[in-house]
Amino acid sequence: MHIRNRSHRLARAAAGLAALIAISGPRSAAAQGGAITEWTVPWQQTRPRDPYLDPQGLVWFVGQVGNYIARLDPATGQFKRYELDPGTLPHNLIVDAKGTVWYAGNGNGTIGRLDPGTGKITRYPMPNPAARDPHTLVFDRNGDIWFTVQRSNFVGKLTVATGSIRLVPVPTRSALPYGIGIDGKGRPWFVEFGSNKLATVDPVTFKVTEYTLPDARARPRRIAITTDDRVWYVDYVRGMLGRFDPGTAKFSEWAMPAGGSALPYAMAADDRNRVWFVETGPQPNRIVGFDVKTEKFLGEMPIAESGGLTVRHMVYHTGTKALWFGTDANTIGRALVPEARALP
Repeated sequence: MHIRNRSHRLARAAAGLAALIAISGPRSAAAQGGAITEWTVPWQQTRPRDPYLDPQGLVWFVGQVGNYIARLDPATGQFKRYELDPGTLPHNLIVDAKGTVWYAGNGNGTIGRLDPGTGKITRYPMPNPAARDPHTLVFDRNGDIWFTVQRSNFVGKLTVATGSIRLVPVPTRSALPYGIGIDGKGRPWFVEFGSNKLATVDPVTFKVTEYTLPDARARPRRIAITTDDRVWYVDYVRGMLGRFDPGTAKFSEWAMPAGGSALPYAMAADDRNRVWFVETGPQPNRIVGFDVKTEKFLGEMPIAESGGLTVRHMVYHTGTKALWFGTDANTIGRALVPEARALP
């Protein structure tokens, strides 16, 4: 299978780096009932991605091809950069309740921990050298970390208290385990971008159970789980929004507004159980909402200022009532979701 991994010429960027701390004002665009604001990252062509807010409201993100972790203060536009080892190629980060930053070393087979107060980095190498590329991290309800290891075909768990890592092989060969989430029962779910499957891991026995999507062409890429424990996914190849009900083992699907050209990628569920995803096929990229109660699409919010180019991952933050995302146009973005169920 060939999945198109598009490389884009990056749009407007800020002036070159003069120090580890830089100031950049936000760029904003009104967008059909929501408000999208973007901050230009001052380090050019570094693919800023996967922002996550800490308890103080600071926004942390990785520079995947720049080998750094950075922090944005959205109130002032100030950035601060923390250097990582060459070849780390950080892919994703998450921040715990104490403000500690955890990141996936996609290029060097590690998970790292950054103490923002001291700048100290602790590295946790994969126990199996075959697990080369930790991909996406998620906290479980105990504060431990489950993660996918994409091309190496593992799913894993890092126990934070001990630093121990357990890896579980995915049964399907070349499954490309990708997006991951935790349901209300504490079970990790992940999608297999290299196959037409999604899977779950028993958190006690570590047994992997796979479920096959109805269409053999499907390639699910990201995942979101609503409070009823239904698993939602975006099918990157077919332009479909899908739902899996673990209680009935049934799948349902809806064609996206952009259809087969949607190339859906980043997705998240908000605190009202609405599902949001980014269609990266249209330029500019656009954020699309879906009301899971009415089973209707809510409308689209184009990322009009930078265009987005490609938005790879996003999270919903309850405190700001916003979706946070990074773009291949070298920006960090915030999209305020509308209070009304539909976009005007």
